[in-house]
Amino acid sequence: MSQSGNAALQARREAAVPRGLSTNQPVFAARAENGEIWDVDGKRYIDFASGIAVLATGHRHPKVVAAAKAQLDSFAHVCVQVTPYEPYVKLAERLNALMPGPGPKKSLFLNSGAEAVENAVKIARIATGRSAVVAFNGAFHGRTLLTVALTGKVAPYKLGVAPLPADIYHVPFPDAYHGISVEQSLKAIDALFRSDVDPNRVCAFIVEPVQGEGGFNPAPPEFLQALRKICDRYGILLIADEIQTGFGRTGKLFAVEHSGVAPDMMTVAKSLGGGFPISGVVGKAEIMDHPAVGAVGGTYGGHPMSCAAALAVLDVIEEEGLVERARTIGGIITERLEAMAGKNQFSCIGDIRGLGAMLAVELVKDRVTREPAADLTKALVAKAAENGLMALTCGVFGNAVRFLPALTMPEAQVREGMEILEASLAEVLSA
Repeated sequence: MSQSGNAALQARREAAVPRGLSTNQPVFAARAENGEIWDVDGKRYIDFASGIAVLATGHRHPKVVAAAKAQLDSFAHVCVQVTPYEPYVKLAERLNALMPGPGPKKSLFLNSGAEAVENAVKIARIATGRSAVVAFNGAFHGRTLLTVALTGKVAPYKLGVAPLPADIYHVPFPDAYHGISVEQSLKAIDALFRSDVDPNRVCAFIVEPVQGEGGFNPAPPEFLQALRKICDRYGILLIADEIQTGFGRTGKLFAVEHSGVAPDMMTVAKSLGGGFPISGVVGKAEIMDHPAVGAVGGTYGGHPMSCAAALAVLDVIEEEGLVERARTIGGIITERLEAMAGKNQFSCIGDIRGLGAMLAVELVKDRVTREPAADLTKALVAKAAENGLMALTCGVFGNAVRFLPALTMPEAQVREGMEILEASLAEVLSA
């Protein structure tokens, strides 16, 4: 047997890599282009995962690749804390200008989304002199100890790692399909402030404008607007986690813009780098300047090649109209899902939700009881991969399939992917 085929590589992986690192499917990538992946056995896949929302500009966008190569021809690494470089400053200037809200902004660059969240919380604590942070049930903010404490889901993230950092609180996130209204969420915040933590000790709320791992649940605009008022009332900072939602994915450059709310800080990552690792905290200048010199940073934070790639990503988003294209792609997916939901054959489709090209379909055993169909969802994703479509699950109950195609994906490929999804669901239901 070949030592480089999918089966052989999976055996090698199981022997060499810890089981805690999950794998969506035992398929090993050999090459990729825009919205397609080819595995080591030569099989082609339409990619609706995009490296978990990293590739708004698709795999290997020519402008992103060219920018990274040009930077490599000059230098790969010097560390911005030793000898700064223009791409870091230029990228900060670009993002400062793009962040919603009035007044001057500043940006700090790091390596991963979790690292951005860690630094946002640290900056909030320093700026306010307070320690408590409020997050939401179903949230996902990372896997480090602080970010897993903020994450609103126990399994698998929090199992066996207690004690977690203190002064982290959770309240319900609005979710109409699962019976949680905006009013109930706001009442829960009021109850939290009355029973568990003085609001004058809270440094920040951190919220995903569309929950990612939690099930692609968009925050109703009126909820984010109310949250902004609560923060202003008590001097609390509002952090928008735009790590999965940012850079055109939802049909706005940043998802928080759907509500008209301006956060105090945003965490960004994923599609910013176009496939190169980079994250950031973008925020109001007076807040971002609170940490002492040397209190923030990191050896690889804002790596030169990643900054060069990110600048190219921002150019591509603007030049190719990817914010608008997210709405077009989302329309194609939504129309097909709604047509499927109208067929008796697919009564397992309980809910279709999301914004732009950040969409999910929730599968249930019964539309009345809305009992989650997690096993069916897992089987669907596996069958879709077998049929040439790479997709991911999400949701607190693991019963939603999420759609994250590249915003550069041709419409014909989006439709082809949806054909595969429908055929795969029909197959698993008839099995």
